[in-house]
Amino acid sequence: MEHITLLLAIVIVTALVFDFTNGFHDTANAMATTISTGALRPKTAVAMSAVLNLVGAFLSVEVAKTISGGIINEDGLRTEVIFAALVGAILWNLLTWLVGLPSSSSHALFGGLIGAAVMSAGWSSVNGGTVVTKVLLPAVAAPVVAGLAALLATRLTYRIGGKVRNGAQEKATAKGYRAGQIASAGLVSLAHGTNDAQKTMGIITLALVTGGVLHPGANPPVWVIVCAGTAIALGTYLGGWRIIRTMGSGLTDLKPPQGFAAQTSAATVILASSHLGFSLSTTQSCSGAVMGAGLGRQGGVVRWSTATRMFVAWGLTLPAAGLVGAGAELLTKQGTWGVVVVAALLVAGSGAIWLVSRRKPVGHGDVAPSDGDAEPAGVVTQAIAAVSPPPTAAAAQTPDLNLMTTIPAPAGTTQDPARPATV
Repeated sequence: MEHITLLLAIVIVTALVFDFTNGFHDTANAMATTISTGALRPKTAVAMSAVLNLVGAFLSVEVAKTISGGIINEDGLRTEVIFAALVGAILWNLLTWLVGLPSSSSHALFGGLIGAAVMSAGWSSVNGGTVVTKVLLPAVAAPVVAGLAALLATRLTYRIGGKVRNGAQEKATAKGYRAGQIASAGLVSLAHGTNDAQKTMGIITLALVTGGVLHPGANPPVWVIVCAGTAIALGTYLGGWRIIRTMGSGLTDLKPPQGFAAQTSAATVILASSHLGFSLSTTQSCSGAVMGAGLGRQGGVVRWSTATRMFVAWGLTLPAAGLVGAGAELLTKQGTWGVVVVAALLVAGSGAIWLVSRRKPVGHGDVAPSDGDAEPAGVVTQAIAAVSPPPTAAAAQTPDLNLMTTIPAPAGTTQDPARPATV
C-alpha cells in the first residue's frame, strides 16, 4: 500500500509538471498576436493570461471526463501506465518548445497515453471510437474551421473599415482593434484554461481511479481542479517566448484587425468544443486562426516554410509521444527499478533540453514589437513586398525611382535638360 501511495504521489507530481509545460508551451496561443501587434507588453500579456487560465480551469469538467473515462479503458489499468504516458508527453513538449514549434500538448498527452496503454494491455485497452470522434476528427477540423472563420472575419473587418482613409482615422481604428484584441486574448486564455487544464485533471483523476482512491467515472475532486489550474497558470506566466516568437511573427505578420479576428475565431472554436467534451488542440485552433487571418488581408502572406515545419510537428506528435510512452511503460513493467530508471531519464532529458536552450536564450525582449505603441517594424513593408495593395494617398505623391525614365519634351516647350520628366 505504501508503494501504491508513493507511486500515486509521483504520478500526480509528474502530471502537474506536464501541466506546467503545457502552460508555457501554449501561452503563444492566447498572447502571441496581442504581443506582436503591440496591444499588450509581453510581461503584462502573460500575467493576464495566467490569471484567466486559472479561472478557466473551474468552468467545466467535460474534457476531463473524456480523458479519465473515455480514451482508455480503466479496468485493469496500472498506475505506472499513467506515469509512462506523462513522460512521453513532457519530453515531446520540451523538445518542440526548444525548436520553437507550436505543437499540440494535448496530442502529446494522448499519444503518450495510447502508447503506454497498448504496451501494457494491448490495443483492446484503447477505445478506438472515442479516439477517432473526440481526438482525431477535431484535430483535423479545428484548424480548418478556425482558419476559415478568421479569414472571413478578417475580410469582413477590412470591408467594413474600407472607407477609412485619413491617417488619424486609421490610428484611431487600430487603437480600437487593439482594445478588442485584449478582450479576445482574454477569451482565448479563458478557453485555454477551460480546455487544457482539464486534460491534467483527467489524467490525475484516472491515476486516482487506477490506485483505488476514486471509483470509475468519478468527477475530478476540487483539490485536483485547484492544483491543475495553478500549475498551468504558473507555466503560462513563465512565458514560453520561443513559441510566442514563432506564432507572433514567424508564421505571418498581423495588424490589429487581423489579431482581433484570429483570437475571436479561435476562442469561439475552443469554447464550443470544451462544452461538447471534444478535447481538441488549442494550439492547432489558434495556429489555424492566425494563418486564416494572415490570408484574409489583401497583401497578407503566410510563411509556408514555417507552416510546413509546424504541420510536420503536428503529424509526428501522436506517434512520437506514443513511442516514448510505450518505451517508458516497457521499463516500468520491470518493477520498482524500472520506475526509478524512467524517472531518472525524464529528469536527465529535461535537464539536457534546458541546457541546450541556454545556448541561445529567448526572453520577453526578443518577442516585443520595436515600438510598444505601434505595430511591429516590417509588417507593412513585408506585406507590400509580397502583394501590393492599393497605394495610399501618401504613396501616390511619392514617385517610384525604379519607374523613372527620360522622355523628350513636347515640341514648343522648354525643359531644363538637367531635370528629366518622370512617369
